[in-house]
This record gives sequence, structure tokens and C-alpha cells, in this order.
Amino acid sequence: MSGSSSWRERILASARSSQGTGARDLPPWGQVVLFVGAAVIAVLHVALNTWLIWPDLWVATFHFGSLGLLALVLFPSRGVAVAGRADIGGWLDIAAGVLLILACAAVLLLEEYLYERGLHFSTTDWVASVAIVTLSIELARRTAGVLIPALVVLGLSYAVWWGQHIGGIFAFPGLSLETMLFRSVYTSEGMFGTIARISWSYVFMFILLGAFLVRSGAGDFILALARATAGRITGGPGLVAVASSGLMGSITGSAVANTASTGVITIPLMKRAGFPPRFAGGIEAAASTGGQLMPPVMGAGAFLMANFTGIDYLAIIAVALIPALMYFLSLAFFVRIRARRLGLAPRDDADGIPLSEALARGWPLLLPLLVLIGLLIAGFTPVFAACISIVAVVAASWLTPVRMGPLAVVEAMAAGVRTMVPTAMLLIAVGLIINVLTTTGIGNTFSIMIGEWAGMSLLLALVLVALASLVLGMGLPVTAAYIVLAAISAPTIYGLMLQADLVNALVAGEISDRAREAILLARPGIESLLGSPMPVAEAQATVAAMTPELQRTAAEAMLDPAVLAGSLLAAHLIIFWFSQDSNVTPPVALAAFTAAGIAGERPMPTGLTAWKLAKALYLIPVLFAYTPLVSGTWSEALQVAVVAVTGLYALAGVFEGWLEGPLKPAQRVLLAMLALVLLFPHDWWWADVMGMLLVAILLWRSRRLSPRTV
Repeated sequence: MSGSSSWRERILASARSSQGTGARDLPPWGQVVLFVGAAVIAVLHVALNTWLIWPDLWVATFHFGSLGLLALVLFPSRGVAVAGRADIGGWLDIAAGVLLILACAAVLLLEEYLYERGLHFSTTDWVASVAIVTLSIELARRTAGVLIPALVVLGLSYAVWWGQHIGGIFAFPGLSLETMLFRSVYTSEGMFGTIARISWSYVFMFILLGAFLVRSGAGDFILALARATAGRITGGPGLVAVASSGLMGSITGSAVANTASTGVITIPLMKRAGFPPRFAGGIEAAASTGGQLMPPVMGAGAFLMANFTGIDYLAIIAVALIPALMYFLSLAFFVRIRARRLGLAPRDDADGIPLSEALARGWPLLLPLLVLIGLLIAGFTPVFAACISIVAVVAASWLTPVRMGPLAVVEAMAAGVRTMVPTAMLLIAVGLIINVLTTTGIGNTFSIMIGEWAGMSLLLALVLVALASLVLGMGLPVTAAYIVLAAISAPTIYGLMLQADLVNALVAGEISDRAREAILLARPGIESLLGSPMPVAEAQATVAAMTPELQRTAAEAMLDPAVLAGSLLAAHLIIFWFSQDSNVTPPVALAAFTAAGIAGERPMPTGLTAWKLAKALYLIPVLFAYTPLVSGTWSEALQVAVVAVTGLYALAGVFEGWLEGPLKPAQRVLLAMLALVLLFPHDWWWADVMGMLLVAILLWRSRRLSPRTV
């Protein structure tokens, strides 16, 4: 009897913990129903991603309906009163839940009859479509804030109504409400289309894998491993924050969640070691933001890029690894230099455990990640690899003190679904925005505008996109900001990169017959220049005279397909990296503000510190555009990385006025010039060699001025 009572208490405790803060107050039986229901939703999603075959519309509708019901419980309406009556939010949520179930059922059951009627809506179709779109907007408001719903309403009203009443390049003749609703609900560009498929397949499975890893104790193992490794290094607690946030970010894919989970340990650890609270919070926020750049999850970015570009997921995470490591190295430089500047001597981490003991306790938890990587390399799909890795997590946990039994498995499933709810509501609502962009062509209009403002300057285009990402990021989560920016600016960046490649090809005289035809259509009468290498000015004028269509034709004829794919991926990686900046850039810096709360510091100074520390977030993407860091071979990427890392170290010294010791003003100015040379893309190999040599000399001289050697 006591055994069954213990089980009931454990289940109730698990149900309470999985419900989360801010959720509706439920009686014990309601908490258990919510807990079990979330686990059942997880099982059904796994089945739909592996062996159960449903049409995509059915799966997307189930995905939205099931997680939407959970959203109504986890993100309830508050403070709703009518005619002086008490809060009636609960009744409104119940009505919304019933309407959601009926509307989703109508979409599933009546789709065939809609096509039989020649896509003419019946009354039921009207009610179901309006209800689903409206509920999607409302659930996005509850889970992601007001900006996404505002953009959806603005976009839908533009396509149906006010677009036909404005002039200029943004004029749109308008669609009927029936047509817009059909495209929003039933087509691959709408809310149940491509973006929803990414949500219920790739994103769901990897978030579920992350929940299993966290429940198995992998997060604690990562922290213990980082603390044991960095304990004897100068600035060790800060390096723990950098390493643990990077490793945890590869699991969670969320900057704010990463800050909250690792920051409660690393920020107090850094403060006790002597780092100022502002710096401790800034490092944690900047490192947690970088966690979304770290393969394999990348905050769903890798999956979205694979969908947008058609490039294999494994290829994307492979080229994303070196830049991510460069970013974390730049943070480690700041930690090392600040520790030297403050005179913080290395010491054993009194709160940690020996490295051998940390490995002995948790090394089996590395096996699921090896299984994941091995399956991806073997050619299995990411969804299948994630599913098998989940099984591997449970099996590996039995080799550790934290063994995952049936209840722990259910807890992990419920936690994964709970984490997925706001992401799913966000992505499905973003599908409505993408539908407006593709249907009206306004995304191409914005792309053309950016191209006109930038001219042929790729650098100016990058600045404009960075500013746009910052503005969007003030109200949009990173994933949504990336999707919107990719739709409106990726073609421009890709086109400008192709222009640079075409100019180089013309200068080299690499002109095929098909490319010759495209060139002569743009500039008749220059046959004499096509038989030999073309002067740079003439090559630039020729490319500028070509329409985007002719440029693409010439590029496909003259450039290697690998170069084209590399440029396309580089364009999307640039946008994805820029999309992260809102996490650490005031006035809205969610990761930095979360870290400030843990550090006991004011939010805005912590945000400014995080913004300074995360400078590589803006500099490394420039290398994507101008160097083979992501588009070249591994050896070419490593060469670029070595030079750029030296430049990042020099830049950290400029900001801190310190390397291994204090820098004099003249040395600081020289170091700034060297950082610019090493980070700004160019073809002068001798300048890189000289720059790295001078940085080494300054490092040696500053060490001599140091009061002691550490």
C-alpha cells in the first residue's frame, strides 16, 4: 500500500513540476491529466515522425490542435471581466478549446468536399478557417508577445484590403477573403505548410531529445565537466560559463532557457571568483546566445536553413561548427583578459569535483550524442537519428547514477512537449506571415529595395540587414526573425555574393558559351573583351548591366555548383547570426536581462556589457560573405579561422586595454589597427602574417609589464 501511495505522490509531484509557472491553477487530478496528456502527445508525434503515415495537413492540424490546447492551459487568459463580474478567463479558454477542436476536426473531415466543390467555401469552411486563423493569432500573442500577431493582422489585411488602396511599389490588387483563407490554411505556403512541417518533425524531435538529455542529468554532467576542466585555468569560472553554455546550447537551442539553466550556477560562481556582477551576467548572456549557433540543434536554425536552401542538414551543421567555436573563443579571450586585469589567480574550484570523477559519473551521457552524429554521417534522416538517440539516452542513463525508469521517461516527454508549445505556436503563426510574403510578392519588393539602397556594395547590404535584424529582434524571437529576414533579404545578399563571384570569373577570363550569351544580352558590342581576362572596371560594369535573371544564368554557367551552394548557405548563415543580436542588444535583450536578474545587477548595464562581449556576433558573419570560411574546404576555413581568431583576441585587448598585462595608449591604438587588418577580408597574405607577428610581440611586451605571471 505504501508503494502505491509513493507512486501516486511521485506522479503528482511530476505533474506539478511539468505544469510550469504561470499556468492555470488545476486540481490534482487536472495536473495528472495534463501531465499524461502531454506525454501522449509526445508519443503520437514520435509515431507520426517514424512509422505512422498521415497526410501532412492532418499531421500539422493535429500538431496545432493538440499543442494549442496545452497553450490554453499553460498560458491562460488573465484578468478578464465583463460587466463587473469576476474573472471569466477560464470560461473563455474553455470556449476557445472547444472551438479549436471543432475547427481542426472540420479541416480534417471536410477537406475532400472542399475540393469537390471547386474550392468554394461552405458555411462550415468559413467558420473553421476564420476560427483557426484567429486562434493561431491569439495563441501566438499569449506565447510570443504582440509583434507576431500584429504582423499577421497587418499582412492579411494588406493582402485582402488596404494593399489595393496604396500606390507605388507596395501596391497590391488584393485577393478575396475566401482565397486568402484557403491559402492560409490549405496550401504549403500557409500555416499548415512547410514551416509547420519543420515544427512537427525536426524541431519537435530535437526539443524532445534535449528534454531527455536534461532529464538524464546531461546538463549537470556538462556543468561538472566544465568546472572540473577549467578549475586550474586563469578565469576558470568564466570559462566554465562559456563552455557550459555552449554545450547546453547545443542541446536546448534557446538563449533565454540556456541563461536561466546554466546561469544560476555559473553567475554566482563567477561573482565568488571576483568577476563584477555586470561582467558575469554579460558573459553568461553572450555565451548562452552563442549556444544557438552551436550544432547540432542551433535553435531550429539548421532545419530551417536546410528547408530554405535545399542543402543537406549534415552539411549545414558541419560548416557551422568552426564559426561557432570562433565565437566562443572570442568570449574566452574576454574572460582570460579580464581575469588577468583583475589579478584573479587560478585556483581549484572548491565547488567542483575532480575531472576523473566527473567523467566516471557521466561519460555514458556522451554516447547518445555520438549515436546522433554517427547516424547523421551514415545518411539517416535527422528525425530518425533523433528518435534513436532518445532511446540511446534512456539506455545510457542506466550506466549512470541517474537511471531513467518509466516515470522519468514520461517526465521527459511531458517536459519536451511543454517546451515545444510556444515554439509551435510561433512557427505556425509565422507560416501566415510567409504566406503573405509569397502570395503578394512583398518579400521580393523589400529585397529589391535593399538591393537598390546597397547598390553593388555587399558590405552596405550587410549593414542594412543587421539593422533590420536588430529592429525585428526587439519584438520577435530569434527563429521568427530569421524566417522573416531570410524571406526578404537572403535573395539580395545571395545575389550580391554572386555578383562578386561573377566579377572574379570575368577578370579570370572564365567565360562559357552560355555565359557569353547572357553577357552580350546585357552589354552588346563587347565581344572583343570576352576572349581574354577582363579588366576589373569592365567586369564590374558588365555585371552591373545584367538583370538578376541574367546574373543567375551567367553564374550557373560560369561558377562551380559547390560555389553557388556555398554562397547560398553563407547568405542564410549571415542572416541567422545577425538574428541572434536581439538577445544581447539593448533596449530589448532578453538573455542579458535574464542574466542581470540572476546576477543582481541592473538590466541595461548588463545588456550593454553583453553587447560589447558579443562583438564577434557581428564580425564573423562578414567573413562568411568575403572569405571561404563556410563556402570553402576545411583547410581554407581553418586558415581563415586562425587569422580571424588572432584578430578577435586583439580586439578583446583593445576593449579591455590589457592582454597578458597592461597596454599603453600607443600600443592600444596599434592593436586596434592590427585587429582591423586581421578581421577585414583581403587577399594580402603577408599582411596577415605581419599582423599576427605584431600581435604576438605586443602580447610578449604586455606580459613583461604584468605584475606577476599567471
